[in-house]
Amino acid sequence: MTVPRISMTAPAGPEGAPVVVLGPSLGTSTILWEDVSPSLAADYRVVAWDLPGHGASPAAEEPFTVGEIADAVAGAIRELGGGPVRYAGVSLGGAVGLELCLRHPDLVDRAAIVASGAQLGDSVAWRERAAQARSQSTSSLIVGSAQRWFAPDSIARRPELTGRLLHALQDADDDSYARCCEALAEYDVRDRLPSIGVPILAAWGEFDAVAPEVKAVEIAEGVRDGRAARIDGAAHLPPAEQPEATARLLHEFFEGTSR
Repeated sequence: MTVPRISMTAPAGPEGAPVVVLGPSLGTSTILWEDVSPSLAADYRVVAWDLPGHGASPAAEEPFTVGEIADAVAGAIRELGGGPVRYAGVSLGGAVGLELCLRHPDLVDRAAIVASGAQLGDSVAWRERAAQARSQSTSSLIVGSAQRWFAPDSIARRPELTGRLLHALQDADDDSYARCCEALAEYDVRDRLPSIGVPILAAWGEFDAVAPEVKAVEIAEGVRDGRAARIDGAAHLPPAEQPEATARLLHEFFEGTSR
């Protein structure tokens, strides 16, 4: 088993408060959550983590699966003092959240799976993108990623943050990004969803073509205790595009008042 190394931010929020762990989308970093974290940190002890070779995490040295990223997150949670934690992750970070619930259910109290799915994309396309990242660098992916990531007016409304997210993609380690793509090519937990017993919120962005409503509904209906919710005015990165709406939805879900 290969457990990749990941970096986690220092906890923010009241000592002794319940812990919230925030996971990133492919190509982004903890920047994705920076406009949501302060709201959550009013009531929770908040940490965020980076994918291998992204943000502050070291580059990957070997292949890994989405489940093995979840094992790395589980290790970080145990270093914080163990769970159960409340979890929220976007896209690949959401896939990691489902794997965390499957592989380490004792560490998760409830999980929000945002702009994600129990299976994502086409395996051939993921391998093609991995090859492109290795041969042409992640810089070659910026235009396509911007089109997938953001709703029609998100860049105009939030130019500074969306620009920084695209720079995070450019700065990601090419091989680590490719390994994340290859992990997603193999990822599929659809037949394992009934094994997840913790409460799950599956949220999708109104304009998200990568993980549209059908993906969220599949999760919500597949797990034992699930619900789906739409985040208006967002595409694939709701915490950056609609931070207030995302924070409000997470507060309600984490407090258990959204059911």
